[in-house]
Amino acid sequence: MALSSAASKSSDAPASAGLTRVAPLLGISLKLASTLVFSIMVVALKVASETIPIGEIVFARNFFGMWPVLIMVAFRGELVIAFRTSRPLSHMGRSAVGIAAMIFAFTSFSLLPLPDATAIGFATPLIVVVLAWAVLGEQVRVYRWSAVGVGLLGILIILSPHLGEGEFGDSQTIGAMCGAMAALFAAMAMIFVRKLCESERTSTIVTWFSGSATVLSFVTIPLGWLIPSQAWVMPDFETFGLLLLVGLSGGVGQILLTQSYRFADASTIAPFDYANMIWAVVLGYFLFAEIPVPEVLAGAAIVIAAGVFVIYREHRLGLDRTKNRRASTPSKS
Repeated sequence: MALSSAASKSSDAPASAGLTRVAPLLGISLKLASTLVFSIMVVALKVASETIPIGEIVFARNFFGMWPVLIMVAFRGELVIAFRTSRPLSHMGRSAVGIAAMIFAFTSFSLLPLPDATAIGFATPLIVVVLAWAVLGEQVRVYRWSAVGVGLLGILIILSPHLGEGEFGDSQTIGAMCGAMAALFAAMAMIFVRKLCESERTSTIVTWFSGSATVLSFVTIPLGWLIPSQAWVMPDFETFGLLLLVGLSGGVGQILLTQSYRFADASTIAPFDYANMIWAVVLGYFLFAEIPVPEVLAGAAIVIAAGVFVIYREHRLGLDRTKNRRASTPSKS
């Protein structure tokens, strides 16, 4: 994000020199397409989670999603150099927190209505601001602190229907807490990416994440020994198709997201993340008969407003998030 250096600039030279151009409408279109594809991924994983454990879905997301990413890297002529790194432990740390974010996010989507789980995920960029100040020592002024405070209040409003002892059962509470944990781990993953961007190519970051996350997802297998419902199973043909869709849509969504930032500035593209809420409401209503409660809609509106304000302020301060957006994998993705 704001941690550009001479090394990172030189490492990204091939991409920036020949593969970028100014075309904001194309960039926005690609960004919106990526949000739709990621929403399709979420629908597929939500259906698959009825019979497949979350850990197995996480594996499918990374294994099948790895191939479109590798094709993209190969198309850019960076397949060989993408595997070269002097910071393997940092990549493994980024993958570990990324896997944790996926596990919590996928659990949240499996237990909550799509709009609710999606809205909780909007806490991620707000938490990034806090972690950037605490971990990276970035200066955060009063305007952004105010926006973060207001945004986190919105998250509490979104969580409120799921944390009481009213009509919602234990699964709703677990889903809400998993959504909050997913946002936290996704923010931690972004901090890792921001540090990696000081010295690593974008292709190296995405390639190492895809490969190492696939391997790390195997650690969920022993969970089935403790929790029988989370034991990996052999999917039937239809369920395998869903798992394949989860992975391929996640990989294609990553490519669309990456390409969108080649045609427009991060500050132009980033606010369109919130189109995810539109897809969540529409798909949730028509596919799962889910109608978000007023608290969720009100809280989402507050969080979105706070997030857009943070993006605006950081644009004014020159905190470019392009590299992070290219390399990051959304908590749900």
